[in-house]
Amino acid sequence: MNKSQLDDLSSWFDRYVEPFLNTDAEGKKNIQLKIEHTRKVCEAMGDLSAGEKLSANESHIAAAIALLHDVGRFRQYQRWRTFLDRDSDNHARLAIEAIRDENILVDIADSEVILIEEAVRFHNLLTPPAIIQSPTRLYINLIRDADKLDIWRLFVELLSQPTEDRASAATLGLPDLPETVSGGCIAALNSGSIVPLDTINCLNDFKLLQISWVYDLNFATSRRLLEKRGYIPALASTLPRQRGVREGVSKALYSLSA
Repeated sequence: MNKSQLDDLSSWFDRYVEPFLNTDAEGKKNIQLKIEHTRKVCEAMGDLSAGEKLSANESHIAAAIALLHDVGRFRQYQRWRTFLDRDSDNHARLAIEAIRDENILVDIADSEVILIEEAVRFHNLLTPPAIIQSPTRLYINLIRDADKLDIWRLFVELLSQPTEDRASAATLGLPDLPETVSGGCIAALNSGSIVPLDTINCLNDFKLLQISWVYDLNFATSRRLLEKRGYIPALASTLPRQRGVREGVSKALYSLSA
């Protein structure tokens, strides 16, 4: 993939998302959140590409994946007014649907289309499949890390805002119960496991899930950026000061520098 092809995709993205902004004030806030998220994931992907010393061609492919990874979110929100996949449809599947409906990869080499589509399709799975068509898992791993880096950023900023100013769909409709954390989520974090999405019951559980993502980073650059930006301590500062929570956060932070 060359720079001109990447620029064409970026121009398409700008045109594609524009009509989704023609909605009510709350809907516009949520759509803008996902547009900004896409932009920031592209920035994070640039940082990872530089840190991991990708070639120019590899960097262009990675940038295209970052641009397209959440393009299904716009249809998802328009149809169901939610970003929660279990209450609507898998947003990665919707992204592939949009990519193919719009025929935007028609001028990209078939070998690169496979890399792009598989990275988009699998970016949100708890665990990527053991068997893939792509000749490398590089791009799947890159988008999974870049996506996490910006979701951490997004939530730290979101939690600093008054509740009434937050984009409502970003918290998946979870109740904000300041002193409540589910025991199963605490146990998963303390075991060094990813907290399963289907076990979370409140906003604090969702924070533990995000903290547990430290165990699913693929690159040294990702860990360095996460530690430098301080997202985990910032998220932890909004959690109840329960012993199990403190221990789980400490283990997660230690794993970054271990």
